[in-house]
Amino acid sequence: MASYTTDKIRNVVLLGHGGCGKTSLAEAMLYCSGAVNRMGKVEDGNTVSDFDDEEIGRTMSINLSVVPCEWQGHKLNILDAPGYADFQGEMLNGLHVADTVVLVVDGASGIEVGTQIAWQMAREAGKPIVVFLSKMDRPNASYRQAIEQLRNTFDATFVPMELPIRNGEKFEGLVDLITQKTHTGTGKHTDAPADMADEIDEFRLQVVEYGAEGDDDLMMKYFDGEELTNDEISHGIRAGLRSTRIVPVFCGSAIELMGIRGFMTNMIESFPMPTATTVTATTKDGSEETLSNDPKGPLAAQVFKTINDQYGRVSFMRVWSGTLKSDARPYNSTAETEERIGGLFMPRGKEQINVSQGVAGDIVGVVKLNDTQTGDTLCDKSHPLKVERVTYPNPVYAISLSPVSQADSAKLGPSLTRITEEDPTLQSRYEKGTRETLLEGLGDAHVNIAVKRMQSRFGLNVDTAVPKVPYMETVSRAGTAQYRHKKQSGGAGQFGEVHMRVEPKDRGEGFEYASEIFGGAISQPFLPSIEKGIKQVMDGGVIAGYPVVDIKAVVFDGKEHPVDSKDIAFQIAGREAFKLAFQAAGPILLEPIMDMVITIPEEYTGDVSGDLSTKRGRMSGMEQLMGNTIITAQAPLSEVQRYATDLRSITQGRGVYTMKLSHYEPVPSHVVGDVIAQAQREHEEH
Repeated sequence: MASYTTDKIRNVVLLGHGGCGKTSLAEAMLYCSGAVNRMGKVEDGNTVSDFDDEEIGRTMSINLSVVPCEWQGHKLNILDAPGYADFQGEMLNGLHVADTVVLVVDGASGIEVGTQIAWQMAREAGKPIVVFLSKMDRPNASYRQAIEQLRNTFDATFVPMELPIRNGEKFEGLVDLITQKTHTGTGKHTDAPADMADEIDEFRLQVVEYGAEGDDDLMMKYFDGEELTNDEISHGIRAGLRSTRIVPVFCGSAIELMGIRGFMTNMIESFPMPTATTVTATTKDGSEETLSNDPKGPLAAQVFKTINDQYGRVSFMRVWSGTLKSDARPYNSTAETEERIGGLFMPRGKEQINVSQGVAGDIVGVVKLNDTQTGDTLCDKSHPLKVERVTYPNPVYAISLSPVSQADSAKLGPSLTRITEEDPTLQSRYEKGTRETLLEGLGDAHVNIAVKRMQSRFGLNVDTAVPKVPYMETVSRAGTAQYRHKKQSGGAGQFGEVHMRVEPKDRGEGFEYASEIFGGAISQPFLPSIEKGIKQVMDGGVIAGYPVVDIKAVVFDGKEHPVDSKDIAFQIAGREAFKLAFQAAGPILLEPIMDMVITIPEEYTGDVSGDLSTKRGRMSGMEQLMGNTIITAQAPLSEVQRYATDLRSITQGRGVYTMKLSHYEPVPSHVVGDVIAQAQREHEEH
């Protein structure tokens, strides 16, 4: 592939609801531009962008893939993002490195929950948005209805750029509302059908008005009653798109290859160049520097996606400034190490096409970087820069992993490290309170696919389960007890007596150990032995096997024996006195309470709030926003561990939520018995 200058590159991310036609649109562009000579289908598992075994098996995109094509002397870097909410991390990566968002909307189904998520993401990122209405060949596809729905749902100025030509239920082509020429799938242009004159006039008037709005000079001219030329209208649309004031709407059919060539031409003529996008980078001294995709500027190439497979690491990056050469030795400003570039390539699905350099504004790949992770910036050592990173959502769904064999046990840590490096929305951790290794992500599909990947790539076999809730134990009042340990067996005996008081402390204050012994009832050297005994109990708990937190243990009296008292005797006496004092101090179980923000279409508000109350949830707020209800609530983790599945079934997949730990509070008395009984059952099984 030829080398392109920055002004001849367009970076476009396809976002939208799962199944709305993003991958088919990308495939149609590759075919129309001659990048592939036969067109794949998602159902057949042979598209360029869905090449992962899981994607083929599930007939849906899971990864962000880069599929560049060449059109009219330009390079179009098309980023095909998944539409399923579990893979938001991939969407955010694509959004971060693209200059324009193409929101793909199914012309028959209209706006779906994924459309709303993608819209919100694009708006928050401040990126220009273009809508492409796909599947216009479907008999029930309605252009007018889709435009109306867009205007009713989103707060934006939508400009229809094309009108579909329908003959009965058949989609035969479209009319460009600026030139008023007809496009068919063949690439030939004819005049628009005469019977569409009124409809064309109606929609063209909107294009002229909105085009004038994009530029203040044109606005004056339009208000003075002067005719705007086609070039002026196009200029106004371009300016309005760049400033995110307007959202142009295109349409077509990937299967029929209708509207695809014209759409690619529009990308070149109307979509912002990479130079229209700037990013902020931090310099060595902490000051900020704005990078504007200048090939002659300081080098800054940021990795936005990593793939770790059995052959090594593949890194995809966007060059934000300067030019990265294939034999360069750039500096990683995060790891503070030099990396060696063994060769650059242009990714096209799983294919790697070698290139000699990546200029500012382009997207390139490199294999086998040693220390570079997703989000890191490669730069000149003499001019270190860190480009701002993507902020990812917190995990909301967890599974516990247990290795099947001893060999799997050795592979578990390295496999988790590699899979979480690849996907920053996955996290793994060891939960001390339940002694479990957890893998956390954005939903059941997300974590299950990660487990399958670790199996196929690294040969790791694990059993998965719902994680145990990390309860904690503490006390509600002061309690005292004493314990005498006395053991007499031939030879030296053991003796130690401890009188202890246990008191509650405030949440989060931890453990405190103190002595109130006067007059040497217990000698100073034995006091640490007692503390050691207490700590042996604290990890394994007293009432249900959970860690003990936020208490003060005070030794206030005791006895010792001049010969038989020793370290082990006081460890045992301390341990047993602590258990008895703990039981006397009103022991309570604490459970984790989660902060939740749930976004759902308004019609499900009653069902979702009703379901929350059955989960011991407490709602703290509710607001309406663009047809959605946003509920803020708190609920115990034990009730919402599988909330991803519950919310999906209540809202038919249209609800989303975030969840993070807020605090711990006592488990209600009617629930405590069940938790203790369950803990005892598990203890007996082991």
